[in-house]
Amino acid sequence: MTNDQPKIKQIARELESKSNLKQKVYRETKEQFKQLKKVAKHVVDEINDLTSGKLDDNIEVLFIDKGDYEMRIKFAGDVLICYMHTNVFEFERSHPIWSASYVKDDPERSYCGMINFYNFLADSFKYDRRQDSGYLIARMFVNKDRHFFVEGKRQLGFLFNNFSDSIITAESIRSIVETAILYAMEFDLYTPHYNDMKEISIGEMVHESSVMRVKTAKRMGYKFSQEEDEE
Repeated sequence: MTNDQPKIKQIARELESKSNLKQKVYRETKEQFKQLKKVAKHVVDEINDLTSGKLDDNIEVLFIDKGDYEMRIKFAGDVLICYMHTNVFEFERSHPIWSASYVKDDPERSYCGMINFYNFLADSFKYDRRQDSGYLIARMFVNKDRHFFVEGKRQLGFLFNNFSDSIITAESIRSIVETAILYAMEFDLYTPHYNDMKEISIGEMVHESSVMRVKTAKRMGYKFSQEEDEE
């Protein structure tokens, strides 16, 4: 029993430090996700006010609350899904945040919650095309002190990358939401490759009033820098 005491103490120390820290980060991220939902709904309401009577009857701009960890914004043919991951993450030592004195001075600042922004086609949900793909267009990281940064490409990558000095606010969340919507709207649907469509079964043809079950997705035209480095 005596030989096990150091391990027991080590376990206790880990629970007191790292586990407590992760719970704090989780609670902070969840609180900011609630704020994200409020801001997103407000943005949708403003868009609808500005476009009232100016859009085709088939064009909808909707905010959809899907519970504690998911929300959706539908705008015309697109759906932006924001999903909060329930786990807390640490970064590999090769990640750029480790070069900042802000993190070097307190390594606990590197532990972050994560909120993902995915872009899907609205018709993928309307017609239950479950093989269709969505794309991760950004992911936001929040630490215990409400410092945050966003990974992505173009504006989503360089507008919100000052982890050391950026503290999340309603204004910064609004900017992220608006930028994500604009980013998704910039990319149009490409025609599927001919060879992907040259065969179709009778079952696929008759399913749901002859809706062709061809995998459909936007091309987003970028990869995160980490993905580019891996190839």
